[in-house]
Amino acid sequence: NMLKITTRLLSRRFMATITKSEKEWREILSPTEFKVLREKATERPGSGTYNKHYEPGGVYTCSGCQSPLYKSEHKFDSGCGWPAFYDSVPGAVRQDADEDGRRVEILCGKCDGHLGHIFRGEGFNTPTNERHCVNSVSLKFVKE
Repeated sequence: NMLKITTRLLSRRFMATITKSEKEWREILSPTEFKVLREKATERPGSGTYNKHYEPGGVYTCSGCQSPLYKSEHKFDSGCGWPAFYDSVPGAVRQDADEDGRRVEILCGKCDGHLGHIFRGEGFNTPTNERHCVNSVSLKFVKE
């Protein structure tokens, strides 16, 4: 459909600024980080370090390139089993519609690492009515 095509074209306009070979990524990422960030795997629900982590005054960065992605004040408990955020740092997260058109993938805008998926209109009491469902292994928390 036209929306899917337009979304794909727009998302390709904002290409990642960090490019590494598969070998280079394997050298700097743990096997689990590589599987999720580079091969788009998903960690088991409830298993991640940041699922129930609510520390104020910090930022969640990409575990692949350390680019700031989410502020701690944007995190909320969605009960989904993965860290949930209602907004990202402006320009930090890229969106790309999945091939089947049913979900929208979210990726680090700097290194193109797979973060998870974004869901809209689920009725959460947040300013954006969005849920960025992110794999913990894709994130590192840094106190500001």
